[in-house]
Amino acid sequence: MNIKPIRNEQDYTASMARIDELWGAEIGTPEGDELEVLALLVSKYEDEHAPMPPSDPIEAIKFRMDQQGLTPRDLEPFIGSSGRVSEVLNRKRKLSLAMIRRLHDGLGIPYESLLADVA
Repeated sequence: MNIKPIRNEQDYTASMARIDELWGAEIGTPEGDELEVLALLVSKYEDEHAPMPPSDPIEAIKFRMDQQGLTPRDLEPFIGSSGRVSEVLNRKRKLSLAMIRRLHDGLGIPYESLLADVA
């Protein structure tokens, strides 16, 4: 196992190629250990050099609706009247902090996703 820090794109590319070679290695074997360490190094490099932007709050709500088979009417306890739900889903009204709290508590949508466009 010859592991070193990932400092640039060339190191990253080489690490990804090695991960491809090791993919499927059994946990607890030298190859499995190498795969695990490389995955951690790649994750750290990606977090620093290609961070994921926060998700769009409306897309997060729509994704959860799709996951749970919800309709806009099902959002009324969290957002308000059907008109208000429509305004939020059509981006004509921003989420209030109270709505964000209710959506998080009731539907389990992460705060990070819901707060992305709150100024």
